[in-house]
Amino acid sequence: MSTLALDKVHSAVNFTVKHMMVSKAKGEFQEFDVAFSGDFNDLENASVTAKIDVSSIETNNEDRNGHLKSEDFFNTEQYPEITFESTSIKKLNDTDYEVTGDLTIRDVTNQATFKVEYNGTAKDPMEGNTIAGFDVEGSINREAYGLTWNAPLETGGVLIGKDVKVTAGFEFVVQ
Repeated sequence: MSTLALDKVHSAVNFTVKHMMVSKAKGEFQEFDVAFSGDFNDLENASVTAKIDVSSIETNNEDRNGHLKSEDFFNTEQYPEITFESTSIKKLNDTDYEVTGDLTIRDVTNQATFKVEYNGTAKDPMEGNTIAGFDVEGSINREAYGLTWNAPLETGGVLIGKDVKVTAGFEFVVQ
């Protein structure tokens, strides 16, 4: 059994969503935590819990950040956290896994599956610690979580796409 401590300095949670049907809006959550329980040499029997502070959303535009925090979207005053709790981890090959679990946004919980690439371990030359790395990617339908605000475009289509692509990279210190 390994204890892994998240190294937030070397970790990130990012997202992209279609904007005006022709480009992508990008952002990140700057405050989050991931807890790992199990043996990273036997990931299929491990479990993962993630918590994201929604008010830490950053899109490089203060007006957009404020709108995303408002009742139109995340309503951070009432729903301050996004959570994910794994229910199963399936090994696809030596490095790739599918992690399925309960994703909760705005008190709406749906099952979500993410692809996870286990990048292995390395010895940190500065501190001497063993480091484990993981890359995550997936997509969710924001409307399934009550994030339904949108605006029609005069040329057809809508301002914001419904599919949100999530990418994340996590580095853990093995203790």
